[in-house]
Amino acid sequence: MTTSRRPVLTVDGLSVVYETESPVHAVSDASFELGAGEILGLAGESGCGKTTLAYAINRLHRPPARIAGGQVLFHDASGETIDVLGLAPDALRRFRWSKLSMVFQGAMNALNPVTSIRAQLHDTIRAHRPRTSRAEAERRSIEVLERVGVDPARIGSFPHELSGGMRQRVMIAMAMILEPQVMIMDEPTTALDVVVQRDILREIVRLKDELDFAVIFITHDLPLLLEISDRIAIMLQGRIVELDAADRLYRDAAHPYTRKLLGSFPSLSGSRGDFIRTGVMADETPGGAS
Repeated sequence: MTTSRRPVLTVDGLSVVYETESPVHAVSDASFELGAGEILGLAGESGCGKTTLAYAINRLHRPPARIAGGQVLFHDASGETIDVLGLAPDALRRFRWSKLSMVFQGAMNALNPVTSIRAQLHDTIRAHRPRTSRAEAERRSIEVLERVGVDPARIGSFPHELSGGMRQRVMIAMAMILEPQVMIMDEPTTALDVVVQRDILREIVRLKDELDFAVIFITHDLPLLLEISDRIAIMLQGRIVELDAADRLYRDAAHPYTRKLLGSFPSLSGSRGDFIRTGVMADETPGGAS
């Protein structure tokens, strides 16, 4: 299923193999398009290949992982098409973060503990745009912190002085500071409490609507994806086995594995298998209580 929006990313037949004594085909023939301003959810059980696929798209995989086939094409707003897998190292370095950025799994613990938030945001800007003045880097850093809901007064803080939710917001700010057209978010709300998760999800959706970037949102939490995604891809054993609009997938899932995933999340008021949407982004509380 292709998107009806202008495509910004095309993944075609992407395969990743871990070259161990017995080679492991972690991702096999993955294909999809990502549209401008779209949230594409990527769901599946742990170990199904979601993170491996995300790393391959951004060419962040390391040996023994090897891309065994396929294409990743980035369609720039200027009309240029970039072959991501064919980029030379210097061009790839310029491409990352400025065109396509990533919020890593466990990212809230990935900040440098001995460097201030200011320095880490400034470094991200100046590594890609070395002619940026300190004053401009400071202005841009404050702007993105405000956008993700962090008090700019905390820019001089160190990571240990921030809560888990604030650190996660800083990581999202860092991923969007160069205004990429695509952001990959790998389990961005893991280890956060439900209230903080809800706030961050609202911020992600709001920012996406305001800035019109596209998102690949990776999680094993299918109810969450049903709330925030335009379309959802289901992965099983390294393959995308179903890809459809979120509402259609919820109402009429075609693959038996997708139906099992839907049935594995009971509602607070119904029986197992009597799945209902949880209202993550709605004003009502889960289960429909007001």
